[in-house]
Amino acid sequence: MKILEATDIFAGYGKSEILHGVSIYLGQKEVVTIIGPNGAGKSTLLKALMGYIPISRGKLTWKGEDVTHLKPHVKVRKGFGYVPQLGNVFPSLSVLENLEMGGFIQSKQVVREKIEKAFQLFPILKEKRGEKAGTLSGGQRQMLGMARALMTEPELLMLDEPSAGLSPKVSEEVFRTIADIHNRLGRSIIIIEQDAYQSLNISDRGYVLVMGQNEFDDKAENILSNQKIKEAYLGG
Repeated sequence: MKILEATDIFAGYGKSEILHGVSIYLGQKEVVTIIGPNGAGKSTLLKALMGYIPISRGKLTWKGEDVTHLKPHVKVRKGFGYVPQLGNVFPSLSVLENLEMGGFIQSKQVVREKIEKAFQLFPILKEKRGEKAGTLSGGQRQMLGMARALMTEPELLMLDEPSAGLSPKVSEEVFRTIADIHNRLGRSIIIIEQDAYQSLNISDRGYVLVMGQNEFDDKAENILSNQKIKEAYLGG
């Protein structure tokens, strides 16, 4: 069952069009990775799906409903969650305050319950609950960003470069956490990622974008075994 479907999406920044008819879909409880060279439009696509930049042409549906032009806060209420590559935490606020901000649409009692659930999923955040987010390590900030996005219990979680700037060891930990979110919470997840191997290894399917257009899509295992794709986009 498709819960999210983007058809022939055109979008960009001002007069600069970045996406030229991109189409993707996401099934219920499915993990999809989107890869491609720098400048392919991957992050732009996530921003368009979330509503941070307008879709000039094309259609976006969520559970069959047209949500093409809805604002981000409306999409949050419908079940969208988004963790950007940069600016995914409030550095001057504590870990606890960041989580409270993530639950802004809910009652205080519900927020307290969600925070306890977040601490169960991310034990390190419980240890750091009183510390400023700006003092956390890169991996801990990524986990806080994901935990904050999960405070609204989104059915869809979109992650933009979750391993960016992290060491290989910490990156592995972050991807284990993403797999845990999928397996334990049953979330549908879209990942934009440069470390294609790790991301595809926890995904059901993958898309390759090139210059703002669809280049290739298949099951994740088939992309990982496709020699041409590996040489062109996975570093051989």
